[in-house]
Amino acid sequence: MADFSLRQLELLSELPRHSTLGSAAAELSISESALSQAITAVEKLVGEQLCIRRKAHGVQMTTAGLYFAEKARKVVAGARELADSFPRGGGELRGPVNFGCFASFAGHVVPSVLEGFPALHPHVDVSVRVGSHDDLLPALLSGQLDVALVYDLLLPTGLTKHTLYDTQLEVILHPDHPLAAQDSISLWELEKEPLMMYESSPSTANTERLFADAGLRPNIAGSFPQLIMVGAMVGRGLGYGLLMARPNNPGLTVEGLPLAVRPLRPPNSPSAVVAIWPEGSELSPRASALLDHAGVVMAGAWAADRDWALS
Repeated sequence: MADFSLRQLELLSELPRHSTLGSAAAELSISESALSQAITAVEKLVGEQLCIRRKAHGVQMTTAGLYFAEKARKVVAGARELADSFPRGGGELRGPVNFGCFASFAGHVVPSVLEGFPALHPHVDVSVRVGSHDDLLPALLSGQLDVALVYDLLLPTGLTKHTLYDTQLEVILHPDHPLAAQDSISLWELEKEPLMMYESSPSTANTERLFADAGLRPNIAGSFPQLIMVGAMVGRGLGYGLLMARPNNPGLTVEGLPLAVRPLRPPNSPSAVVAIWPEGSELSPRASALLDHAGVVMAGAWAADRDWALS
């Protein structure tokens, strides 16, 4: 059996993220020559070239090197989890959690979740990455994120899911829009109305599928990658929006203008916000603690009075 040190595995696991030995060495707090020696030592142990090193062209991983780096990353992560599974200093959790969140509801979820978490676990460092499914899924599968909160829509296989809360599409309107006088609104009533589309994966595809399944075509008057832009346009009476119900939602635009929120008739596109992580891997105690806290916080948020939605 090859006799690797944990430090050697750590160095090799980080190498694919860098184009030069110099940048890798700087991030790993090691000299470039020492890093080069560590690579050579590992290559001798495995009997294969793991990377191509050229001064003019930087460093490039071989196929064997990429395979080794991925396996090494899992070993290093496992060693860290092993150490962190035995909390020090009075049983407190310690270490990082890299947490991803889908952009459209991040502002309604992340602040309230992070508000009380440091008091519960002061030695856990939480970093947050906000983006679409196209941003978060590759980061999750590559190990850059421990866990991500996303909509349970059009997700690939190979993921473990934990439901945080159920949700469904709602119609947002200017309060003076004629349809706002109704308790609920059908897609047929919306077909000719100008739609302010939220342009993000998987929201766009879900909206298009929704109309197509009903044999309808939406009248898309504008597409925006920012949720606040959709709300702002609706608040100015320029169209309507179709958005998933979100907790901690005051029903106001970024300008403070009111919005009317109505359910679809019949209810359509039920979904859930789920925590996901790669199938076959286990959440760290820190990530599990964060999800437990998020579940409590979100339950309280949904229990809050939402009568403004029907005002």
